[in-house]
Amino acid sequence: MNVVREDLNSTSAILRVSIAPLDYETQVSNALEKARKQAKNPGFRPGHVPLALIKKQFGKGILIEEINKSVSNALTTYFTNNKVEILGNPIPYEKEEVKGDFNNPSNFEFAFEIGLAPEIKIDATLKEAYNYVKVNIDTKLIDQQVDDLRRRYGKLVASDKVGATDMILAQFTELNIDGSVKENGVLHSSTISMEFVENANAKKELTGKKVGDLLTVNPSDVSKGGKDTAAMLGLKEEDLADISDKFEMKINEIRHMELAELNQELFDKLFGEGIVSSEQELKDRVKEDLDKMFAQDSDRLLTREVYERLVEKTAIELPSDFLKRWIKASNEKAISMEEIEAQFEGYEKSMKWQLIQGHIFKANDIKVDQKEALEFTKGLLVNQYAQYGIPAPEDKELTSSAIQVLTNKEESARVYDMLAETKLTEYFKSTVKLSDKVVSYDEFIEIANGKNK
Repeated sequence: MNVVREDLNSTSAILRVSIAPLDYETQVSNALEKARKQAKNPGFRPGHVPLALIKKQFGKGILIEEINKSVSNALTTYFTNNKVEILGNPIPYEKEEVKGDFNNPSNFEFAFEIGLAPEIKIDATLKEAYNYVKVNIDTKLIDQQVDDLRRRYGKLVASDKVGATDMILAQFTELNIDGSVKENGVLHSSTISMEFVENANAKKELTGKKVGDLLTVNPSDVSKGGKDTAAMLGLKEEDLADISDKFEMKINEIRHMELAELNQELFDKLFGEGIVSSEQELKDRVKEDLDKMFAQDSDRLLTREVYERLVEKTAIELPSDFLKRWIKASNEKAISMEEIEAQFEGYEKSMKWQLIQGHIFKANDIKVDQKEALEFTKGLLVNQYAQYGIPAPEDKELTSSAIQVLTNKEESARVYDMLAETKLTEYFKSTVKLSDKVVSYDEFIEIANGKNK
């Protein structure tokens, strides 16, 4: 076998693989003999079917299969010996046909197009300064978290008038433009949480109302719109276009959340018996938990910022035309070139990031092995148990559960991606120049949502 390379440009090349009979005859003969031993043809004992009959029935298919194997091995050997890194997989070169005749086999030549992996240079970007954004965990934030915990274990009690955090049980009746009840209109009972009413005028109008009061509202003003409005009125979202924007709202009940008392019973429910025994210890524990939670969020923001800069500033020349053809050829479902063109910008960005991440891992010998993945998965499971206030099981049971998670292909891929991102974050934190930037919780949310950098 012989492989000859011809560069088309700086990003793609043609590989011509020449195969002579000596390269495939033995494999074909062995495959035919194996087929003969396994064949069950009427009139012949198993394993004694004449070879000529086997050749007639399966010869061409076996020849093609064995030559394909030989070609694949030749390409793999070429890439390994010549240290050629490619993108995607080789695809048949569309401008040349296979040279050779499968009906009269002799010498063959196959031409494949390959996309060449570009050189990656990222040192300059990793030497830049980055903000490490932290949340200022002040007394206000701690008190809000304590109230949330108390609310989680509180109870709903009847109230005589609507307050800022109350829940309203109301009946909605669709009206005509003149305010009369619409015949065969919507009539539905639902609940509204005052905390989630964003329309200032609607919130003001509802505040202080009592059971039995009637008021006219626009449903979208007392909901989040779209699916939420439809659910409140007992409709499908597509039906909203056909209804009035004027409804009578009758308040049937008002429920107020009575916060759980700050006592030992609550402390034990939250953290286990005897772990926390005073309000100050509760606040200290809340601050500690918030520190851990926001540290993970700060890490994610840093990784996102470094990622965005690397993708933006790293000059990478991709074999775009080749990649489009490769996507079309390798896609399981039929896809048009127009569809590929429409999605290609996002694909290119993803490809650039994969190349950058692969370069970082290879250059710094960063690896993700099975043992690490198992321990990481166990940690994820422990956190899940903690979220529901359930103690983690013994290590043997925990390990068994983690193994079960990793046997699921999708879950395993998710775990390995998370672990890889964790390692990448650790690398960034130890490599780039970091400056702490302490912000309020609201500012942190804006930054996380991309509204403020």
